[in-house]
Amino acid sequence: MKLILASLLLALSGGVAIGETALGRSQGQTLYLPIYSHIWHGDMSADGQLAKTLLSVSVSIRNTDPQKGIRVTSAQYYDTDGKKLKEYLATPKTIGPMGTHELFVSRGDDTGGSGANFLISWKSDSPTSAPIVEGIHANLPVGRAIVFTTSARTLPND
Repeated sequence: MKLILASLLLALSGGVAIGETALGRSQGQTLYLPIYSHIWHGDMSADGQLAKTLLSVSVSIRNTDPQKGIRVTSAQYYDTDGKKLKEYLATPKTIGPMGTHELFVSRGDDTGGSGANFLISWKSDSPTSAPIVEGIHANLPVGRAIVFTTSARTLPND
């Protein structure tokens, strides 16, 4: 009985590992990354205004494949209203195995607003592990610190 149970558990765990590996490979995707060029906070003042804190944002695009490179073909920055503000890549950027490419939105640039976002597209010649894309938001004045992250999500293919 113990041998049958152990065999069953081994077989099930092997199937899960194969399923996870197959689902995590792609030849390209478009990723949506929410970011915040500023955050609103505090109580509303008598004149109806909220306090606004500006944030810098480091966008980290990490190739998780230990053997294959990927090409980031586009990194489009949009504001809260959905208006495209900037393409961050003049030409496609190759990220080698386990490499990282970073984009930066400075703290003084609040044109994106509290609902800003990036659309990041990548491709590869053969199926690879999907990259991890995160936004690291920071404002680090003396005496206090605001730091948080956001994570990209895969958009469906058309």
